[in-house]
Amino acid sequence: MAEADRGIFADLATVPEVRVADAAELDARLRAADTPFVVRGLVKDWPLVEAGRRSSRDARAYLLRHHRDMAFTVAVGEQGADGRLFYDAAMAMNFRTLRAKLPDIFQRIDSIEGRAGAPPVYLASIDMHQFFDGLYEANHVDLGERTCLASIWIGTKTRIAAHNDLPNNLACVAAGRRRFTLFPREQFRNLHLGPIDNTPAGRAISMVDFHAPDAQLHPRFPDALAHAQVAELEAGDALYIPAMWWHHVEGLADFNVLVNYWWRETPRWMGSPQDALNHALLAIRDLPADQKQHWRDLFDYYVFNNEDDVTAHIPAEGRSVLAPLTPESADRIRAFLLRNLSR
Repeated sequence: MAEADRGIFADLATVPEVRVADAAELDARLRAADTPFVVRGLVKDWPLVEAGRRSSRDARAYLLRHHRDMAFTVAVGEQGADGRLFYDAAMAMNFRTLRAKLPDIFQRIDSIEGRAGAPPVYLASIDMHQFFDGLYEANHVDLGERTCLASIWIGTKTRIAAHNDLPNNLACVAAGRRRFTLFPREQFRNLHLGPIDNTPAGRAISMVDFHAPDAQLHPRFPDALAHAQVAELEAGDALYIPAMWWHHVEGLADFNVLVNYWWRETPRWMGSPQDALNHALLAIRDLPADQKQHWRDLFDYYVFNNEDDVTAHIPAEGRSVLAPLTPESADRIRAFLLRNLSR
């Protein structure tokens, strides 16, 4: 992309790049990292990458040889929306979600590929094991003992608003080109987030149009940009995004494929912090100010500080869920919440 066409992205710091010789070195890098990094050419030898380098049609043909005969979920956006999958003026989604077989979806992409102003077509977070046979085995990164969710993202030119994810993320470009703009976790206030329940894909998103920022509506966005990093990836490149880092994602080519791996460092039986936030909105946010302050103190005492004096006076065998969590005590908390929420 010409420098003059890069807008706000031209002046941003770039994500650091590292080299890895093998799976063991990648594992060490991932364990040590608390900020993003790029690995150029990490997956350059994938058959899917090689097919995409020949042509986008070859990439689609390769995917069709592995797909299962089942309905896929696909988002189809508005014509002339510059690929942006977002809200409309009434805060409904500006795209339709449909179910269709992959050959039919690809036939639609064939008919519009490269056409100016064409509506974006986007298959997001498709489970590679569930929807394809042999695709994961032929195109995957060795991530050691991590238990990962491996997903594939397929589409035309798209713009996905800045959001974050609870797990760590290794994103690998398999076809086309992508640009990621990343922000540290604490920049959420400066990204002017939208609703947490009415969202395009389950996570709150930035309301800022990165191609045309509105200084009056989003005055803190320049402060976010001061901390931003950008990475432009070609097919074969990979980007590590730590948990909860904000990322704005663009598919820059007429056809783009991404494979990503999500994993958490915490046990699978732990609850979702987002569920706790949602419940706090229901139960605490609108209390009188003095009661809210008391609950803030209780959260600090039991959750955020969680020092020895919380349980030192309780016999060890009687500390129940105040002791370090186990799968069994987590189940007790979950059952307790379900009983109370269902009243």
